[in-house]
Amino acid sequence: MTAVQEDLNTPGPPGLLPWARPLTVDDLEALPDDGHRYELLDGMLLVSPAPVLRHQGLVGALCVYLYTTAPDHLWVLPGPVGIRLATDTELQPDLVIAARSDWDGKYLYKPPVLAVEVLSPSMRMVDLSLKKAAYERFGTPSYWVLDPNPDDPFLLVFELDDGGYREAAHVRGTDSVDLERPFPVRLRPSDLTAGRLPRSGR
Repeated sequence: MTAVQEDLNTPGPPGLLPWARPLTVDDLEALPDDGHRYELLDGMLLVSPAPVLRHQGLVGALCVYLYTTAPDHLWVLPGPVGIRLATDTELQPDLVIAARSDWDGKYLYKPPVLAVEVLSPSMRMVDLSLKKAAYERFGTPSYWVLDPNPDDPFLLVFELDDGGYREAAHVRGTDSVDLERPFPVRLRPSDLTAGRLPRSGR
């Protein structure tokens, strides 16, 4: 995935990345479309494998539900959608909600109103730590983390308060939670992990 370059001002071979400097979002354009998800956080490349069916079923159910309940000025999209928050940072959450007016062609260049990540074994600590800190730093109002474990699913909700995230909800299994941000919804983790819409809305 990397190439040795004697002259950093000379572009590296197609499809390869420079190694002697932090990466930029422009470097991501050289990466292959091979099913992996390539993200950049403070110049560090994050690579995750293609999601499994359970993961995608949860994302699909949540996306449909939020799409049908979102106000008209917001756009609900499943990932991967590139959010370019700085020249050295591009994140691609599993689901994103942003103002329609903030989209600029292929990428979102402003923090979304909500970013959602579904945990996987390979990216668990990244989602719970590094990405959470990045969304907080860039001012994303809401960040949700969903665990798709069918035996013990849970939803963690973080909301921006005075510049930092506070844990607004931690709900497990068949318990439901009523949320006000980014718009009023009621969610139950067990419904989402079963790949179906929540049993009740608001």
